[in-house]
Amino acid sequence: MNSNLNLLQPYPFQRLRELFKGVTPNSKLDPINLSIGEPKHATPALIQQALIDNLSGLANYPTTIGVSALREAISHWIARRYAIPAPNPETSILPVNGSREALFSFAQAVIDPKHLKPIVISPNPFYQIYEGATFLAGAEPYFLNTTPENQHAMDFTSVPKEVLNRTQLVYVCSPGNPSGKIMDLSQWKTLFELSDQYGFVIAADECYSEIYFNESKPPLGALQAAHLLGRDFHHLVIFSSLSKRSNVPGMRSGFVAGDPQIIEKFTLYRTYHGCAMSPAIQAASTTAWNDETHVIENRKLYAEKLMTVTPILKKVWPHIEMPDAAFYLWVNTEQADTDLAIRLYRDLNITVLPGSYLARDAHNTNPGKGFIRMALVASVYECVEAAHRILSLK
Repeated sequence: MNSNLNLLQPYPFQRLRELFKGVTPNSKLDPINLSIGEPKHATPALIQQALIDNLSGLANYPTTIGVSALREAISHWIARRYAIPAPNPETSILPVNGSREALFSFAQAVIDPKHLKPIVISPNPFYQIYEGATFLAGAEPYFLNTTPENQHAMDFTSVPKEVLNRTQLVYVCSPGNPSGKIMDLSQWKTLFELSDQYGFVIAADECYSEIYFNESKPPLGALQAAHLLGRDFHHLVIFSSLSKRSNVPGMRSGFVAGDPQIIEKFTLYRTYHGCAMSPAIQAASTTAWNDETHVIENRKLYAEKLMTVTPILKKVWPHIEMPDAAFYLWVNTEQADTDLAIRLYRDLNITVLPGSYLARDAHNTNPGKGFIRMALVASVYECVEAAHRILSLK
């Protein structure tokens, strides 16, 4: 077996199950699960119908690059969403089976282990796929910590030159998981300049880009930042998904877009990988990317939950703030996060994720320690009910 498998740590939800072993939740209260970021809103009918109408596609092998209608729909969506020229659907866009599998496999295609021990830079806390992808590609992770005082992301200027000299790939997540923070144009400018200087590839995870709370001010995207700075997409690839945007996590549908040379090589890799998207899913995805009405309604539900729940929880945790985007509350509780998670589960039948499970010990600290992540994916009623239960902690 690949010895790098031994480097993988248990996934956060496996650790949560271990934490709760022997703990009996309060049976007098209905369970409310806020631990996992799985959308619970209804899948739009037009997407379901498109899937049904195209089930005949199951009789055909799909191609790795997908049908032109889907790539064109994605290209037009990018142009509308980010106010940039439409990327070439033939060379700059590739459908993938959800951003998760693409984020993982991308490292296998990018990392060249023949060079001096390669490094992959990752935020900390972070989406655990980045670390697993790094290890299985034969690279070493370098974590950029956030702090309770500065949750605005990664300070790339703090990375030592000897690390940057070995860096082949940088994962960024904006809007961030778990913080919900958005990278601004100055941060992108710094990162692009470092990429030009040191030659690393940027993998921009944007799966939460469509969950925001001001219709007139959507989050800045990586391709948009490059365009605003007068750049092309050299060494830049974004990863996007329908799961959160359109409430279809079970469809496993997303795309990568950006540097044509990287997309070309990643397409070759995926041709051998055998991960082409089902024709029926491609048809339903085309419908989803072509419609914004359901996305606006989806955002309204998340906004209602966050704007209602946050002021309630502020009575217990004064440091809590609305995220810039995404559907998480990243709460600095100033308590032992695992102890608090047990207490919430045992006494209030509420499941949350300890922040330390989403981070690694790096630079003499675990930046998730003392935090909990609450995914407001349940119904408005359940989220508000959970907040009122938590008031009893005060």
